[in-house]
Amino acid sequence: MNKAVVVGGGLAGVEAAMQLARAGHAVTLFEMKPQKYSPAHKNDCLAELVCSNSLKAERVESAAGLLKTEMLRFDSLTVQCAQQVKVPAGGALAVDRDAFAALVTKKVEAEPNITLVRQEVCDIPDASVVIIAAGPLVSEPLAEKITALCGGMLSFFDAAAPVVTAESLSMDHAFTQSRYDRGNEDDYINCPLNKEEYERFQEALVSAELAQTHSFDQRKGVYEGCMPIEVMAKRGADTIRFGPMKPVGLIDPKTGRRPWAVLQLRKENRAGTLYNLVGFQTNLKFAEQQRVFSMIPALQNAEYARYGVMHRNTFLNSLKLLEPSFALRSQKNLFFAGQITGVEGYMESAASGILAGMNAARLLAGRPALVLPPETMMGALARYVSTDDKKNFQPMGAAFGLLPPLEDKIRDKNERYARLAARSLQIFESYPNEI
Repeated sequence: MNKAVVVGGGLAGVEAAMQLARAGHAVTLFEMKPQKYSPAHKNDCLAELVCSNSLKAERVESAAGLLKTEMLRFDSLTVQCAQQVKVPAGGALAVDRDAFAALVTKKVEAEPNITLVRQEVCDIPDASVVIIAAGPLVSEPLAEKITALCGGMLSFFDAAAPVVTAESLSMDHAFTQSRYDRGNEDDYINCPLNKEEYERFQEALVSAELAQTHSFDQRKGVYEGCMPIEVMAKRGADTIRFGPMKPVGLIDPKTGRRPWAVLQLRKENRAGTLYNLVGFQTNLKFAEQQRVFSMIPALQNAEYARYGVMHRNTFLNSLKLLEPSFALRSQKNLFFAGQITGVEGYMESAASGILAGMNAARLLAGRPALVLPPETMMGALARYVSTDDKKNFQPMGAAFGLLPPLEDKIRDKNERYARLAARSLQIFESYPNEI
């Protein structure tokens, strides 16, 4: 019998495997690519990013930045690799996706305690400890086994934004600027629309034809955190203008004024040859994406390196099933990690993999589980997916609202966030022998 097995080579899986390996345990990491691909994955590297190249904010005073800072206390593989292949993105940690996946794969393959097996896993392995990090698109045979063991899983829909070539953009109708001038000036390309242009675009968007949902994607609902732009637009004429097309913090140099609405484009690779349409996740037909998005003046001649796509994500009813250690309550040697647990986001998934891997290693060593306090972002996320105090369980990413409030009320949001971050990092100082 294997001692330690991790199923899934995404961000959660590689972090889990690395924690076990660094603790001195031989671990077998199963990844089904390239033998088999999920509907969303395209290359054979580990830790492939699908929905976006952005790993969100870097500032420690932000929820996403605090999470990554905490993860580095555990020597996070994915955060370290991301920092090595980052591309300019204002205050966000964005990466060259191919370079990121290749670097993570290289690091995992070089770890002597990890045996990487390229094979689909169709049943829950027999091992001293098992971590299922198969992702939200877990293959059907394994999903059936998990469902039988856990009594069902939940589903939501995730959508990816299109990617366009830089050379095809009409820069006469665009300008470079980071929102509020954070980061470098050329981190984002801004595509402004006046009131008339926006209204025509919004009307075309809500009436555009959707792509047919695949059989593996029988729709049960759309996840709020990755809402398709056309679904959002149907909620009201100004919904997207106060959402992904909000113009705040930007001044069009041609007019000297804030635009009526703005589409931001973010670099998809370090070379700056590809740009992602920020917040434009979509399930429109490919021809409709080209037709409707070309109504944005800067995209009138855009060439698409990748059209937006939509796929099903599956997650556990973790509130009733998991411990804060990410172990299954009914089977303590079986752990889950990643978006299948109900955490949302690349770094959140990786963080859950760190905790699952560390606690699996502690179980093998006969030590109690490490459960971080809820004042830490990692601890708060673990508590969110394992505490049955919510009426409607939906996936959650890092947010300061998950943390217990400070003893004294602070009105200024930036100061409050800075204090919350400082409190979390101070707590980590009390864990020198645990981390």
